[in-house]
Amino acid sequence: MILENLRASREDLDLKQKDIAEFFHLHYSTISGWETGKDTIPIERLIQYANEFSLSLDYLFGIISKNEKYSPIHLDLLELANNLTELRLQNKRTQDYVAKKLNTSQSAYSHYETASNIIPTSFVYGLTKIYKPFSIDELFGRKKIVS
Repeated sequence: MILENLRASREDLDLKQKDIAEFFHLHYSTISGWETGKDTIPIERLIQYANEFSLSLDYLFGIISKNEKYSPIHLDLLELANNLTELRLQNKRTQDYVAKKLNTSQSAYSHYETASNIIPTSFVYGLTKIYKPFSIDELFGRKKIVS
């Protein structure tokens, strides 16, 4: 899985992979792997990146073409779980349906809706294929900043 605008956002900020690697205290090859899709950026790191550089998750995932300003994400597993459940129910889907689309088991998926585990980045990406339209920023409880 590749985040469509991860590299573009870094370049727009006039940062090198080395700069992002230093920010995360990682080797630059890890950043390269995230940008090429060889590796998947953990959702916690993606949120940290989005917060630090005022980037929309919807923009980073390629749902929208222009970055929008949002308040920082304060990761709250319970709020995320509630939002996942609400999104699924609004779309009249079962956990089993969503799990199958994400290529996981219903019991594994249920852990995300009960706040037992944080949903992986690849599954968040998978949700963009199941639910349209939908905002990843809003899923994580982020509020738009109105200018």
